[in-house]
Amino acid sequence: MSKTIIVSNRLPVKVKEFNGSIDLIPSEGGLATGLNTVYKERNNVWVGWPGVEIPDMGVQNDIAQKIAGQNLFPVFLDHEEINNFYEGFCNEILWPVFHYMSTYARYDLAYWNYYQSVNEKYKDAILDIAEPGDIIWVHDYQLLLLPELLKNQLPSVSIGFFQHIPFPSYELFRLIPWRKELLQGMLGADLVGFHTYDDCRHFISSSTRILPVTANANIISTDHGSTVVEAFPMGIDNVKFENLVNDETVKENINILKDTFNGMKVCLSIDRLDYSKGILQRIQAFELLLQENPEYIEQVMLYMVVVPSRDTVQQYKELKDEIDKIVGNINARYRTINWHPIHYFYRSFDIYILSALYQIADICIITPMRDGMNLVSKEYVASRTQNDGVLILSEMAGASKELSDALIVNPNDAVAIKAAIAEALQMPLPEQERRMVPMRQIVSKFNVKHWAKIFMDRLAEVKQLQHSMLAKQVNQNTLLKIKHKYNSAYKRIIFLDYDGTLVGFNVNIYKASPDKELLDILKQLSTIPENKVVLISGRNYNTLEEWFSDLNLDMIAEHGAWHKKSDQGWVNLPELVDTWKKDIYPLLETYSDRTPGSFIEEKSYSLVWHYRKVERGFGELRANELLNNLEYLIRDKRLQILRGNKVIEIKSMEINKGKSALTWLAEDDYDFIMAVGDDHTDEDIFKVLPSDAITIKVGSNISAAAFYVRDHSDIRNLLKELITASHVSER
Repeated sequence: MSKTIIVSNRLPVKVKEFNGSIDLIPSEGGLATGLNTVYKERNNVWVGWPGVEIPDMGVQNDIAQKIAGQNLFPVFLDHEEINNFYEGFCNEILWPVFHYMSTYARYDLAYWNYYQSVNEKYKDAILDIAEPGDIIWVHDYQLLLLPELLKNQLPSVSIGFFQHIPFPSYELFRLIPWRKELLQGMLGADLVGFHTYDDCRHFISSSTRILPVTANANIISTDHGSTVVEAFPMGIDNVKFENLVNDETVKENINILKDTFNGMKVCLSIDRLDYSKGILQRIQAFELLLQENPEYIEQVMLYMVVVPSRDTVQQYKELKDEIDKIVGNINARYRTINWHPIHYFYRSFDIYILSALYQIADICIITPMRDGMNLVSKEYVASRTQNDGVLILSEMAGASKELSDALIVNPNDAVAIKAAIAEALQMPLPEQERRMVPMRQIVSKFNVKHWAKIFMDRLAEVKQLQHSMLAKQVNQNTLLKIKHKYNSAYKRIIFLDYDGTLVGFNVNIYKASPDKELLDILKQLSTIPENKVVLISGRNYNTLEEWFSDLNLDMIAEHGAWHKKSDQGWVNLPELVDTWKKDIYPLLETYSDRTPGSFIEEKSYSLVWHYRKVERGFGELRANELLNNLEYLIRDKRLQILRGNKVIEIKSMEINKGKSALTWLAEDDYDFIMAVGDDHTDEDIFKVLPSDAITIKVGSNISAAAFYVRDHSDIRNLLKELITASHVSER
């Protein structure tokens, strides 16, 4: 029976070892809660680091045996790995860059080496337990390389990846020296998930700008397959927080807090110590409130919880010192005998105190500079079972995309945060209820179990789609069938596109001339008596003549505008006109002038605007603008617009590869028909050929073709196999 393997940096339990005694403490984190039911089902397992350095091999074995009964599989890290992989690469490179704090990043090669080796260590641990048909769900930025490492070893398994922190824009991500390797690692997954659409957009943009991959909507296509990228906003265990309202311990804590607050309005702030959380700006906004609205003195207080985190690191130590100083200054300036404005706690609280705080706080202020989701905001909403209270939320937190009825603020704008606090303090109960009810419905519906379910369901859909597409891939079995059909035939015709099919694309279109290997393949294939080889290309006929006139090939140039039999001269389609060019050329010229790197290619009966040399993104923008203008210009001109790989071509409607192919087929009775192409102009051929024809699309599996291959090298190998098969049959 197949199983699900969850992989994260940390296990969902904290392992404590003292004098040979091993204790397991369940984690309260959102990930552990969300996947609690998944990894405990059937024979599913969770792979991760136990959270503590265990140098003794005997103790490691004891821990592994003890947690095996809970479906947990440990990966042990030594001191150097913890320092360089986790504290180094993860927290000194990825964390600051992904949270838009790139000035804090330290690009140390040793960090990168350890990051690679630890990802390999996780891979080896998974290979020990993974089997064909398993599902592997990898989590977060510590393991970005792992999906590709696993895919290379286990190509048949389903691999999902989810990132729990933001993904930065291309301009920030490109700063990382090992950006290509990180993207390639993530693209080893079948499904990549983020909290928000913005993160998806940034990831797709970075992938298409940095790697030689293409994207169609939310699907990134690589040489080895495709990866679906989608947003899956993570939720919380809302029922747990709703039920805590009736817990006796929580009620006792509420009574204690009420006595302490003595009827004052309470603003709650809960964060981990981190420069991405906007803590200083929030304190400044509260100070501004007291400065400009002295009537709130002794009427409102800020209850601020900061959970300790990496305070031995310089940036974090400086942040804590700054928080301590500012809070001390504000309390010294404004406190009275009966009141001080900020209750500041540098510690963590258990769930029972947190629940009491959520219920007693009139306002919850969550204003991170960047946050993947921020579950504290959802915990506050889930705890407000009376449908009152006000949530002030940063627009930079992923939760703001769902909890739109909160007071949304820019975390850099202390004046705006101050105004939001003032608005919240004066907000009448009906308005609080109007905002809180829909937010509670969202938190309830899109809870953490829903998040886990929709991700796993989508991963299954993606894998099923890939399996259906793999059925069309030219594999060894398909190749044997093609060769058998080829050998059984007496009269064969083979249509071959050129650019992208027999050769790769070149930035300079005039440098994509055929190499010796290709010329040898075409020469051997076309000299076999039973074969008629037809080169059918969008290239100018003069170019094809220059390159292939010495071979025994039939040729169709400019998508069908020009024809040539191997023993005859070039003939153009009758009644074609090019007078329309004078209306279109000036527009193309305007766009070439506005777009550095683009140029115009003029053929006999078509015009082509090339933008392969244009900066990625900018070229697509200009191409879309040009298409909109062209659609208006070509009305009533019987012209067709073709959008190819970094090209836009305008040609007469009468010119069509499919029509040209049918002309050749009408001249003889062929018992083997094959056509190979890579773009939508070749779809015209695939659609008109008989159902028993061998049709192959290069580089994509979305096609009218019966089969597909990854790239032009696969086609060359296929043609070599056919040549070899011919020689074998002759013997």
